[in-house]
Amino acid sequence: MKGSDNVRPVIIKRKRVVAGDGHHGGAWKVAYADFVTAMMAFFLMLWLLGSVEDEKRKGLADYFSATFAIQSDSAGSDGVFGGVALSLVDSITDDIATRERYRADLELLELVVESLETRIATDELLGEAFEHVAIRMTDEGLLIEVFDLDGRPLFEAETHQPRPVLRLLTNVITEAFLTVSNPVAIAAHARSFPAVFLENPVWTMTIARAEAMKHLMEASGFPELRVHRVTGNADRVPSVSPATAARNNRIELVLLLRQENP
Repeated sequence: MKGSDNVRPVIIKRKRVVAGDGHHGGAWKVAYADFVTAMMAFFLMLWLLGSVEDEKRKGLADYFSATFAIQSDSAGSDGVFGGVALSLVDSITDDIATRERYRADLELLELVVESLETRIATDELLGEAFEHVAIRMTDEGLLIEVFDLDGRPLFEAETHQPRPVLRLLTNVITEAFLTVSNPVAIAAHARSFPAVFLENPVWTMTIARAEAMKHLMEASGFPELRVHRVTGNADRVPSVSPATAARNNRIELVLLLRQENP
């Protein structure tokens, strides 16, 4: 018994570990730093916007705005263009009208679109023909693009002989162009041909097609003096990929804005 009394008792100490919580941790510092950074960026953006001229600020806003395009399947009556009016061109005038001197001219171009809408809405047979057409506003003016569809070309194969559908579209478009006095630019484009061709016909073909379009418009009553330029662009500016797609065979008619003195 006496020997056992000399045994030192074993004392086990359990240290209580308390994890950092709340204000003792460091996570809040990261969140606070992110908040301060975001606020600094926000106020910097406000300061920059406040120091920019109204015209430049509007241009910046237009850059981030959605672009509206009027396609042949997005206008007119329910039977022709799916029930959405071509007059939606009103929503795209701000894309170009950053200067007041363009507004009167843009209103005239809108009248052209309205006349096309009226013409198409009263003739259901034009619905199929206008599947070849896309309309949009550009920096130069109102662009009407007439293009090939798969198996439905505008010209006889690899020639400048117009097919009946192009003659019909030319008559309708010319009728609309005659409601204003703006000059017109005519440009022809072509799809690319395989490199195995010994002689690439795209240059001569597009030049001939642009001239053929000019003659078609004049035959429909369009004044020759209003033709500002006629160009053949070969396959240098494809509209879609691949460059060999039939969609790249197209005629572009631009009803030009008349730039006035400021």
